[in-house]
Amino acid sequence: MVKPAESKTASRTAAKAAPAAKKGDRSAAETEKIRVALTARRDELQEEYDHTLVEIAELQRERLTDSAGDDQADTGTKTFEREQEITLANNILERITQVERALERLDEGSYGWCERCGNPIPVERLAAFPSATLCVTCKQLEERR
Repeated sequence: MVKPAESKTASRTAAKAAPAAKKGDRSAAETEKIRVALTARRDELQEEYDHTLVEIAELQRERLTDSAGDDQADTGTKTFEREQEITLANNILERITQVERALERLDEGSYGWCERCGNPIPVERLAAFPSATLCVTCKQLEERR
């Protein structure tokens, strides 16, 4: 009767090792297709970020030349608008960082696998959000906190 218990333990160990073994199962063509898509997305975001920085600089110059006679409300409005623009630029930069991290994970062979539980991230989730690092279940748990 000891042997069945050993086989259960062995099968659990094999089941835990299976996701790790599957991580390298992605073909070179699939990996390259993902890499091309992620690189294109990163380049697109970088272009958007650069354009946003130019716009912010232009708006800042306009505000400096057009600030004569401003009262406190005008100054507050301009400050609020500048902060919104900077926040938008920072959001784009964060998305660039996420895509770069996804490219690093692709190189490591861990792309498409949940960082928390180790289960595969559904293809549908990766199609919608290519830089996802958590499966749907783990992401839902994180958002509840």
